[in-house]
Amino acid sequence: MNQLYSRQDYQAESALFDKRLGFLDLYDQAASLVPIGAWSCDLASDRLNWTDGVYDIFGLPNDAAVERQDAIRMFSEESRDLLERKRAQAIERRHGFTLEASILRPDGAERWIRITAAARGSHGRSEILFGMKQDITDDRMRWDLLRAQAECDPLTGIANRTPFQRFLDPPPREPATDLIGTLILLDIDDFKRINDRWGHAASDACLVNFAEQLRRTFVDAHLVSRIGGDEFAVLLPPSVSQRQAKAKLLSLTARLLRPIQWNGDPLTLTVSAGFAFASGDDSYDAQMLFNTADEALYCAKKRKISRRA
Repeated sequence: MNQLYSRQDYQAESALFDKRLGFLDLYDQAASLVPIGAWSCDLASDRLNWTDGVYDIFGLPNDAAVERQDAIRMFSEESRDLLERKRAQAIERRHGFTLEASILRPDGAERWIRITAAARGSHGRSEILFGMKQDITDDRMRWDLLRAQAECDPLTGIANRTPFQRFLDPPPREPATDLIGTLILLDIDDFKRINDRWGHAASDACLVNFAEQLRRTFVDAHLVSRIGGDEFAVLLPPSVSQRQAKAKLLSLTARLLRPIQWNGDPLTLTVSAGFAFASGDDSYDAQMLFNTADEALYCAKKRKISRRA
C-alpha cells in the first residue's frame, strides 16, 4: 500500500535530512582541526576499514591496502601486548576500551595515539570492533615533560619519591607494566656526621655524587630514586640476576672509595644496602618486597654499628 506524505511530513523529513548533513559537515570541519580518524575491524576476516585520518596518523597513503598484522607490527612491543590484551577482553565481553599506544611509522617517526573502541554484534557474539584513533603525540610530550619535572629530585636529578610510591601503591585498575626482579634499598652511612661537620652544602655535594654513582652503576634499572634524605631505592628487571645485582653493588662500593674533595678535605662515603628478590613467576607483592629489603637494610646497618662498637 502506498504511503501518503503530508506537507508537514515532508518538511519534517527534509529538516531532519538537512540536520544530518549539517552534522556531517560539522564533523568533517572539526576533524580537520585535529589528527583523528574512524576505524573498524571485521572480526571474522580481520579486515580493516580506515578513514583518511587514520591513514594520515600511520603515515600511509590513503589507497594502501593495510592488513591488520601489518598495522600491529607498527606498535611498540609494550603497546602491542597491551592492545591485544584489551582487544581480546573487549571481544569476549562485548564492551569497549581506551588505550594510549606508541607506534613507529614507515617514515621513522614515533607517534602516540589514543584508541577508543567498542564491540558490536548479535546473539551474544562480537562481530565488529570500531572506534576512533587520534594522534596525541604533542599532548603526550607536554604531559611527559610536566611529569618528569614533577617526579625529578631537584638536587640529584634522579627520580624523587613519587614514582617509587607508585610502585608501592599502584593506582586502581592500572596494572604495573614493568616486571620487577630485585629491589635494593640503600642508606648512606653516618650521613648526619657529614652534615654536622662540614655543613649542608657538603652533604648536598655528597648526595649529588652518590646519585650519579648509582645512575652509572645501575644503568639497566627500571628506577633509581631518592626516597628520603639519604635513602635511595633501585628497581631492577628480572633480566638482572641476584648474582649480578650483588656484583653491581660491589662495583658501587668500589666507586665510592674514591672520595670527593670539599674545601680541600676528602669526603668518603660508605653505604648500607638491603636486597629483596621477587619470585620468578612475573608476580610480586610490592609492599612485601619493600618490607624484606628494609629489614635487610636495618640488619646491614646494625652489623656495621656492632663492628665499630
